Amino acid sequence: MSEAPLPEFSLHPQLARDSVVVGDLLLSRVLLMNNSRFPWLLLVPRRPGLRETIDLSEHEQPVLWREISAVSRLVRELFSPDKLNVAAIGNLVPQLHVHVIARFEADEAWPKPVFGFAPPIPYSPADLDALTSRIAAGLGHP
Repeated sequence: MSEAPLPEFSLHPQLARDSVVVGDLLLSRVLLMNNSRFPWLLLVPRRPGLRETIDLSEHEQPVLWREISAVSRLVRELFSPDKLNVAAIGNLVPQLHVHVIARFEADEAWPKPVFGFAPPIPYSPADLDALTSRIAAGLGHP
């Protein structure tokens, strides 16, 4: 008796619409939200059907936390924020994803959350290309 193949990983359509792929870590796909109002990365574990961090295996949970820490350090290094916001909320997008957002006391939404603050302002193609390249390099991707 053969086992049915596992479904392949795919991004939730909302995440695919709102962000750009930067690269992959051991477990997670790293995305840049296409919103120039805030430097904002997402980590999405490349496993189908996950909604919560506890849905990851016991082996994968610490991998995700190490990746969150690495991406948080990179965001701090690249943007020098006043505060890092790290959250796995998922009320609108059920697929497990973790936000790492650089916040500044001078940003438009401070001190409130960025979620639903205002319509996003997309990066220009040149700025998007340059920023994704810087982030990818910081993640160790050429």
